[in-house]
Amino acid sequence: MTDVHGTTAPGFEGVADAFAANFTEHAEPGASFAAYRDGELVVDLWGGVADRDTGRPWTADTLQLVFSGAKGPAAACFLLLAERGRIDLDAPVARYWPEFAAAGKSAITVREVLSHQARLPGVAAAHTYADWLDRPAMAALLAAQAPADDPRAGFMYHAVTFGWLTGEILARVDGRGIGEFFAEEFAGPLGLDAWFGVPAEHHARVSRMVGAPGVLADVAADEPDPLKVLTRNILTGSEGPGIWNDPAFRSAEQAAVGLHATARALAGFYACLARGGELDGVRVLEEQTIAEGRRVIRRGIEPMWNGPIVYGTGFELQNESLRFGAPEDAYGHAGWGGSRHAAWPGPKVGYSYCTNEIRTAVPDRRPLDLLDALHKAVTSGA
Repeated sequence: MTDVHGTTAPGFEGVADAFAANFTEHAEPGASFAAYRDGELVVDLWGGVADRDTGRPWTADTLQLVFSGAKGPAAACFLLLAERGRIDLDAPVARYWPEFAAAGKSAITVREVLSHQARLPGVAAAHTYADWLDRPAMAALLAAQAPADDPRAGFMYHAVTFGWLTGEILARVDGRGIGEFFAEEFAGPLGLDAWFGVPAEHHARVSRMVGAPGVLADVAADEPDPLKVLTRNILTGSEGPGIWNDPAFRSAEQAAVGLHATARALAGFYACLARGGELDGVRVLEEQTIAEGRRVIRRGIEPMWNGPIVYGTGFELQNESLRFGAPEDAYGHAGWGGSRHAAWPGPKVGYSYCTNEIRTAVPDRRPLDLLDALHKAVTSGA
């Protein structure tokens, strides 16, 4: 029997039951779940092991890699720059990054990058893992690359290139990297234990990632589809596990897939957005800025997984294949393998589910059962 630790507010005990059931019924190895309602932390739970190999337990301050859960906080950085008049999200990227205009990309806008319409879903030029960890190096390759002319690329998820593109634009506009910017503008003011680039002194707190059987998929050497070759992702292939837990990757400021955080921190981040940009008396964004960020920019079918996606300015929006809970106006960003982090604007709820086992089976009941229990508690008048 896995011990579950933490607290729930009166009326939210059913969430703790659902969290415990993830261990007994769904073989969860280690996880955390947190939720705020109108600024109050109503769920703060953790349990299981942070490292299967050593048996190190998951604790209140365990940090978890959330993969693409990073994209929501990264989007907020751009919304803040726009709010301050530092960037025009509908301006060409080349206004801020002149080299990007090469090879026919002069008209691609910042918002198109944030909504996965830049036609740069992969890096065509040869590169090493050392390059992959080096944002300026990868940004230079993307600046020189022509946008894909395959019609499918027009609305295709930029799983990792999103980070190199947004990270470079941010640095060109502001001078700070994503790690410093997020720490100074969001994590610090709001007291969030969340990091784009984990400082060395916090590495011991990071959970060790594992993959469930069947999650790794290499692109075949004779793959005939050039778009599949272009979008090969080393995180999801056979070398992935060595990267997920690599201190060098942990330290890299990867704006697309590199955020490490506690569930409490990401729940606090989305709780702030759900309250219109303010939490505990600290305002980081204006309400109208957040409304603009979650406005639908594009909806369509993602061609690689043949499922619907709906994007605002960097945020994933509720759709039939990716549920962020019952509220239809929910928005946030999921992370590969199961993690889910979002805001429910109506009841002013922010939540985060973090796990250290990647699963790709659909549906993944772990987050869904938690969100059902959370919604029941919120709507029952608890």
